[in-house]
Amino acid sequence: MIAAAADVALLVDAQGVIRDVSIGNQELADLGPAQWIGKPWAETVTVESRAKVAALLQGPSGDNSPQWRHVNHASTQGSDVPVMYATIPAGPSGQVVAIGRDLRQFATVQQRLITAQQSMQRDYSRLRQLETRYRALFQAIAEPVLIVDAATLRVVEANPAASVLFAESPRRLSGRPVVDCFDANSGSKLLTRFESLRNSRQADTGVQRLQAQRAGEVEVSASIFRLDGNTYFLVRVVPPPVSQDDSAAPSRRAVLSAVDRAPDALVVTDPAGQVLYANQSFAEMIQFDSPEAVVGESLERWLGRSGVDLGVLMATLRQSDAVRLFPTIIRGRFGNETSVEISAAAVHDAKHPCLGFTLRDVGRRPKTDARDDPGLSKAVSQLAELVGRVPLKDIVGQTTDLIEQMCIEAALHLTRDNRAAAAEMLGLSRQSLYVKLRRFGLGEPAADTDA
Repeated sequence: MIAAAADVALLVDAQGVIRDVSIGNQELADLGPAQWIGKPWAETVTVESRAKVAALLQGPSGDNSPQWRHVNHASTQGSDVPVMYATIPAGPSGQVVAIGRDLRQFATVQQRLITAQQSMQRDYSRLRQLETRYRALFQAIAEPVLIVDAATLRVVEANPAASVLFAESPRRLSGRPVVDCFDANSGSKLLTRFESLRNSRQADTGVQRLQAQRAGEVEVSASIFRLDGNTYFLVRVVPPPVSQDDSAAPSRRAVLSAVDRAPDALVVTDPAGQVLYANQSFAEMIQFDSPEAVVGESLERWLGRSGVDLGVLMATLRQSDAVRLFPTIIRGRFGNETSVEISAAAVHDAKHPCLGFTLRDVGRRPKTDARDDPGLSKAVSQLAELVGRVPLKDIVGQTTDLIEQMCIEAALHLTRDNRAAAAEMLGLSRQSLYVKLRRFGLGEPAADTDA
C-alpha cells in the first residue's frame, strides 16, 4: 500500500541506515535507489539536506502529525532531484518508514514562473525607460503640443511651451475643453476638423485663431493615435513665421537672447504668482536643469518664507507698480539657500497682465561693517556712557527697544510704509504693530494706506 501511494518509500532502521527501498515512480529509478540499501540515509542527500534528514529520523512532533520536509537527492545526471519526505514509526525497534513525493514537476513550474516574472520585470523596465524618454522630450520640445481626449475633446496633457502660448499653467490647461483655447469661430472649425480626422485617420493642418486676450493666428496640426483602448488627438500649435520684412524681429530676438543669458535671474509670472517664463540663471539658482521645468509652478515654492515674502511683494506691486532691492532668500531644490535682492515691476496689460522679477545674488557681496554705520555707532556709544550710572537691567531694556525700533523702521522702509505688509513680515499682528508704532513715535496707523 505504501509503495503504491508514494513515489519513493524507504525503510530506515534506528541507526539511520536504509534497509529497503520501494520505487513507485519509474522516473526516480534513474537515481539508482538500489544502491542506497545499506547506506546511511544522510549520505544519499546533498549537504544542506542532512539536517532535515536528522529531523525526520527523530519522528513526528508532540501532536504525532507527520512533518513534511524538502530534501534534495544528488543525481549523476546533473541537477539535484527534490523530494518531499515524511516519516512514520514502523515497530518498537525504532525503525521508520519515509514516504517521499517527487517535486520535480513543481520545481519546473516554479522555474517557469520565476522566468516569466523576470521577463515581466524586464518589460516593465523597458516601458519605464520609454516613458522617461517621452516625458523628457515632451517637456523639452519648444513647439506647443496638446494631447486631447477624442471622446471628450478635453486637454489631457500640455507641455510647457503650450503653457506659455496660452498663458495658462499645465495644471489649469489639463481637463479644459480644447475649443476654449481658441476663438469662438475657430473653435467650431476645429471641432469639424477633429470629426474629419476621426473618420479619415489622416493628419490635418490648418490655421486657427487664439482667444481674444491672446489674439493671433496659429497653425494647428492634428493627428490621431490609440493608447490602452482609448483614442487621442496629438495637437501641435505652431505660431506663423515672422515675415522677413519685419525690421523689429531681429531686435526682439536679440533682446530675448540677452535676457536668456543674463547673469541675473529673471522670472515672469502671472498676477497669481505662477511662473510663465524663467531664464537659465534662475534655473541654476534653484538647481534645475532647464527653465522649462519651472513653468507653471508658483514662485512662492522657492522664495523666502512661504506665504509671506511673495505676499508682501505682490501687495507692494499692487500699490506702487515697482519694488526695488527687496532682500530675501531663494531655496534651491536640494535645500541650499541663496541671499538675493529682488526688484520687481507690474505690467498692467489688458491682454497679458504679468509681474516681472529680477533676482540678484548678494551672497558674495562684502558685508558692511557695523562699525561703519554712524547711526549705530552713536547708539552704541550712548549706551556705553550709561554703564556705571544706570543698572544693567535698564541698559538691556533700552537696547531691546532700540533693536525693535530699528527692525520696525526697516520693515516699513522695505514695504513702502505698508503697515499690513510690515506686520506680516515681522510676524506681528496689525494691532501689535500699531501699539509699537505709537510707543516709538513712528506715526499713527493710516486706514487708507492699509486698505
